Amino acid sequence: MTDKALRLGTRRSRLAMAQSGQVADAVSQVTGRPVELVEITTFGDVSRAHLSQIGGTGVFVTALRDALTRGEVDFAVHSLKDLPTAQPDDLVLAAVPVREDPRDVIVARDALKFTDLPRGARIGTGSSRRMAQLNAYARAHGLDIETVPIRGNVDTRIRYVHDGELDAVVLAAAGLSRIGRIDEVTDFLSIDTVLPAPGQGALAIECAAGDAELIAALGALDDPFTRVAVTAERSLLAALEAGCSAPVGALADLLADGQIVNEMRLRGVVGTTDGSRMVSLSTTGPVPETHDRARALGRELAAEMLARGAAGLMGERAQ
Repeated sequence: MTDKALRLGTRRSRLAMAQSGQVADAVSQVTGRPVELVEITTFGDVSRAHLSQIGGTGVFVTALRDALTRGEVDFAVHSLKDLPTAQPDDLVLAAVPVREDPRDVIVARDALKFTDLPRGARIGTGSSRRMAQLNAYARAHGLDIETVPIRGNVDTRIRYVHDGELDAVVLAAAGLSRIGRIDEVTDFLSIDTVLPAPGQGALAIECAAGDAELIAALGALDDPFTRVAVTAERSLLAALEAGCSAPVGALADLLADGQIVNEMRLRGVVGTTDGSRMVSLSTTGPVPETHDRARALGRELAAEMLARGAAGLMGERAQ
């Protein structure tokens, strides 16, 4: 490999720049080459429409992938939950680094917990998945909340709370951690309350399928446990034929007996945005030894969910 700088394609948002900067440092360490960030604006960054209206699938990814295909950047960093489940033949997912905390969190006024919010509390989120599960929890526990659709970066969303427009907003723990704002969280939502988006908390490092040398170098950043978990989650999403903005939650937990990881539990949920109807299932088995087995696990759980009526609960089906 030469000493020439590697070009890393990234979205321009503060969060994207922060996580790409962390990856750039790690890639510099394993390759011995400098890494420069190339800022790219995606459709999802400039559109003010809600994700459910613009389709969700790929809106934050396509421009980065186009730059890779044209050779304008050498590799790209995505939030894995934004990545469509179908992988283009000319690009490869070279690494999925160790996952951050996958949970959703609340940032609320007066440092309130979710269950302590006042009656009629207005909770902002751009995610139909979060809306569905928060409303379902509220229905089951006698809470009176209103979920309010919002767009914008982390700063914008938190400002809604500080300005008094909303009582709380729901965000991803991983994103707040990466930009150094995790201290502003007032409540970490239990996985049993809100199941995260498939791949939430994980990053995807993508490059051209023909660049064997770079693929090998980036592979040093891959975490096999994270990779197998998100493979199962994304397989479930694909088998449900649901896009990134559909109200689908999924999480694969690796279960350890002492120091030995010996089982994986995959959980999935889909529901109507108002929380009135939900299908929630899980399955536990040996940690998949291959990506094919992880994908099969996701497909199997999705088939059970579809048999229980999951398809009729999703507002958007992937095209």
